[in-house]
Amino acid sequence: MKNNELKNKTTEELQTNLNLIKATCIALIVVLTLLVGITTYGFIMKDNKSTFIALFAVAISCGAMLPIQFVSMKKIKTELNSRKTSE
Repeated sequence: MKNNELKNKTTEELQTNLNLIKATCIALIVVLTLLVGITTYGFIMKDNKSTFIALFAVAISCGAMLPIQFVSMKKIKTELNSRKTSE
């Protein structure tokens, strides 16, 4: 998100976006944890590992979205804090 885009939003909109990003991050972390657990079980217990290799690749690629979300959360928090100090 660009800083100009954040400055044009109201505080309520920013707070809503922050809560939405937090919920998305938590859901993504839970799903990725389950996916990695399932693939680990599949690597250890199953003979046909090709499916689990593909699932592990999906988990890694979805995990790459987490840092982007954390950066967005930090930008929104910074903007909210700057509004609190300027009031």
